Amino acid sequence: MIKKGDIFLSIGIVVLAVALMLSFSSFKTSGKRVVITVDGEVFGEYSIFSDQKIEVKSKLGINTVVIKDGKVSVSNADCPDKYCVNHVAVNETGETVVCLPHRMIVEVVE
Repeated sequence: MIKKGDIFLSIGIVVLAVALMLSFSSFKTSGKRVVITVDGEVFGEYSIFSDQKIEVKSKLGINTVVIKDGKVSVSNADCPDKYCVNHVAVNETGETVVCLPHRMIVEVVE
């Protein structure tokens, strides 16, 4: 049998969870720069506001990184799984697109 206290506790937990989600989402900010690293070394740093296509060539393979309309994505890769190509475009500080076979990280920073 459900008691009145159980209902209030359940409602309280839901309200707390929603409040935490909203507070964490308010900390996200749009980034200003894109940093590309390959195998732990910085390949390049670019403005997220400047539309451009960057070809990232390394001994591990080739990726094409696209910065367009304030977002960054990987449009092409010669890796077998292509998870990085299927990843959504990112634009908030701390978001990344990763290509594990090529050891490439595309990160949005302030």
